[in-house]
Amino acid sequence: MEKDTFQLRPDDEFIELIKLLKLKQIAQSGGHAKIIVADGLVTVNGVQEFRKRNKLRPGDVIEVENFQITILAS
Repeated sequence: MEKDTFQLRPDDEFIELIKLLKLKQIAQSGGHAKIIVADGLVTVNGVQEFRKRNKLRPGDVIEVENFQITILAS
């Protein structure tokens, strides 16, 4: 499994799940990101996640396909 991190900007409290998938290039587009989430392919902190706009905060761990992303504070 490929492990990666995402650091929030100083002014940001969270990032939405579909935005993270696009920024990390796991999804090719916003529509593709929504499909990945709707198909139940994403877990957040070990729990299957279906909320496309779930707010990810520092400490959250996201797993999708062969990727694991940890959210870091700025």
